[in-house]
Amino acid sequence: MTTSVAAPAPPEQTTSGKGRTVAIALLVVGLLAGAAWFLVLKPTGDGEPKPGEVAPLEAIQVNLAGGHYLRLGMALQLTTAAEEVDGSKALDSAITVFSGLPVEEVTKPDVRETLRQQLVERLKERYHGEVMEVYFTEYVTQ
Repeated sequence: MTTSVAAPAPPEQTTSGKGRTVAIALLVVGLLAGAAWFLVLKPTGDGEPKPGEVAPLEAIQVNLAGGHYLRLGMALQLTTAAEEVDGSKALDSAITVFSGLPVEEVTKPDVRETLRQQLVERLKERYHGEVMEVYFTEYVTQ
């Protein structure tokens, strides 16, 4: 007579609710991270704005220190995304940047370039990126 011994049954595997919750939470976090990258952080490939039209503005006179003045003409290099741009913000910003400065300062080429860069930064903010550069078309002191 042969006796056969039955193999013991494997222990029942129970899936804990905690393990399943962690797996679902990780899946949700992964999906949210992927969606955030796609919608917000994904590089658009556009890079730098592309130049559009150049909008010339009428020249203005800005009061400098000591009774002098600066006659300033400028043109705005717009981006291709720019729609109709009102030049009054640019003229106001130019008055703010140049007003009250000594004539000896505004006639120095390096100072003039620094002031132009300040004006460009102000215009990028005020026009929400629709202006990318400023060109001086007149720059006369007296």
